[in-house]
Amino acid sequence: MAMPMRRTLLTLHRATQSNLKSAEASLDVLHPIPLLLPVRTKKRYFIPPAVGLKGKSEENPEAKARAAGIVFRQQYLERPINIACTAGIFDPYIPPEGDARLSTLSKEGLKQRTEQIRQSAASQLAIRKVKEHDSEFKTKDFAERAQEIFIEAHNALTQFNKEKLHSLVTERCYPEMTRGNRYKTIRWRFVESLEPPRVVHARCPDMVTKGNLYGQVTVRMHSKQTLAIYDRFGRLMLGSEEHSKDVLEYLVIERHLINPYGRWRLHGKIVPSWAPAKDPIIKTVIIPGPELKPGQEFDALNYEVPKPAAVQWKLGFLLFEKGFWLLRHWKQQVSLRMNKLPCPEANEAASFSTEYHTSLE
Repeated sequence: MAMPMRRTLLTLHRATQSNLKSAEASLDVLHPIPLLLPVRTKKRYFIPPAVGLKGKSEENPEAKARAAGIVFRQQYLERPINIACTAGIFDPYIPPEGDARLSTLSKEGLKQRTEQIRQSAASQLAIRKVKEHDSEFKTKDFAERAQEIFIEAHNALTQFNKEKLHSLVTERCYPEMTRGNRYKTIRWRFVESLEPPRVVHARCPDMVTKGNLYGQVTVRMHSKQTLAIYDRFGRLMLGSEEHSKDVLEYLVIERHLINPYGRWRLHGKIVPSWAPAKDPIIKTVIIPGPELKPGQEFDALNYEVPKPAAVQWKLGFLLFEKGFWLLRHWKQQVSLRMNKLPCPEANEAASFSTEYHTSLE
């Protein structure tokens, strides 16, 4: 028992002496010896594969990472949906042709009246559902409120106020109103209301689940408005700021009824099939005219736009002459290379080229 303990102490003493000698040698300035100290580094959980290995089968990196303890996040190939509003207009209102002015004695007028009765019956049931979730809903007051939402939304659009516009229109209506208006200037003004707005249609659809209800109310609005759209260079593209027009619109206002903090917002617009076509975009083209002096008007000059004079070009003859001269010059170059003799017609070819260029001028 004493011998193994003695041997162990002797080995430990020799190792300590050798470490002290190496430390003294490393401190020597004249003969420095590199000092190597073992340092424990951070353990690597994922070791990348070696570069340049050929002939080895590539393994799945996800399996390697999973074996090393690294978990990849699962990627879902699903498109997120927005349930704050619906994706369209449910059972849209069909405006009667002529704004319901046909006589009930005619066949078309009788069909129109029957369709109105059917739609009004379904609208009454939808209004009852809306009143269950919104106790302050009244058709007379709601029409005026919808008109105010319409005016505020268009004023925010002309001022490019995105925050206010998001609170007044739904996520489905926002891109339709702002698409293509980035480099344009919009001047819109509500002049007056020709007829009081009224509710003509109401629906209460559900989405995703049965109890997730949305209220869609269609409001008829007949008003007078002015609209002018300018491009990024300040040129008038559509409409006029001075002349107002009578506009008949059918607006769809929507609200998420289940949400206690929901509000009525502009969701879309119904354009009837019998509506007149839109005005075309004005194309501005400028024709250069005479320079006017200060105080001088263009109409007083009786200026006539000059017409371009007819010019006849002898294009075929010029092309034939140029081709003939190129062919002759090519033959001279070939003969010089083959015979290696001086060309006696060099001066003649040069004079011919100068005559050709002067004729072109």
